Amino acid sequence: MLLFRPLTFNDLPGLERLAVISGGSMTTLPANRDHLNELINNTQQSLRKAVERPGGESYHFVLENTTTGEIVGVSGIEAAVGLSGPFYSYRMDEVVHASSELQIHNRIPALHLCQDYTGASRLYTLFMDAGHRSEHNLHLLSRARMLFMAAHPERFAPRLIVELQGIADDNNQSPFWECLGRHFFNMDFNKANYLTGINSKGFIADLMPHYPVYVPLLSEAAQAALGKAREDMVEVQQLLEEEGFSYRNYVDIFDAGPTLEARTDNVRSLAQSKSLTVELAESATDTAVQSDGAKLALISNEGLQNYRSLMLALNPEQPLLTPAQAETLQLTQGDAMRVLWLDDL
Repeated sequence: MLLFRPLTFNDLPGLERLAVISGGSMTTLPANRDHLNELINNTQQSLRKAVERPGGESYHFVLENTTTGEIVGVSGIEAAVGLSGPFYSYRMDEVVHASSELQIHNRIPALHLCQDYTGASRLYTLFMDAGHRSEHNLHLLSRARMLFMAAHPERFAPRLIVELQGIADDNNQSPFWECLGRHFFNMDFNKANYLTGINSKGFIADLMPHYPVYVPLLSEAAQAALGKAREDMVEVQQLLEEEGFSYRNYVDIFDAGPTLEARTDNVRSLAQSKSLTVELAESATDTAVQSDGAKLALISNEGLQNYRSLMLALNPEQPLLTPAQAETLQLTQGDAMRVLWLDDL
């Protein structure tokens, strides 16, 4: 069984393992013990903090194999980006160049450095080891975060974004970075990515050109990378688009990967999840009822530090939990639980 729960300091070795096998591809998951300790500390402090509106909080969760105790995945939520330091993006827009004398009117695509997403909440740090990657596990690792958001809406902003990793070659080199970013820094993409993970994107963005970058001046490979997610992120992008996220011509300043956005209350997993009262199966007959017409659902409690979520097959007409399931979810008879029926998405 895979259990989704908040990150704790006991998870540090498992988190380090995930950071290493990610190969440096995750900006927010660098193989740096001090940074990973800080990530855990921020999660624990955020969960203990009384919140009336989103601020500098961040929440990371792990997917634990309850049989082996192994940490097999991690995902996170940032309550509001750009409050403790600048959060830069490139906005793709057009610049008009016109000459009435020559009767020429050109609209030229250009990249504008901006901080338009300041204050938005962000889904990030989604990574799972290869041995556990499946459609169902991806649903749990990604969507269980949204049940947490649905249970605690005051902690998150009305606007929600996700940055997807951009195109890179087999050596994790970005054609966009090679064409643009490398000209302003004496370092390769992997080093820049790592430094961003342990520091702030702002210190590098400050050195990027602040004037519009004309897209036709970029190499063909760099132009082709604009707004495109790397191959192993395509499934994640499809899941997010099913949730209601869309691409609005904003890209990452390093690898030009797409930024997707949605109104938080329009995200399907939030809008369609329901708060129900826990009822326990008390007999073999009750348990058998769950097998008849069972459908997959994400089930969670509505706690903070004790937040727990599982993927279970339950009968929508009478969703009963076994005592063992309720114990794993830290629920008892009469508690509130949040339910998301995956077949309805």
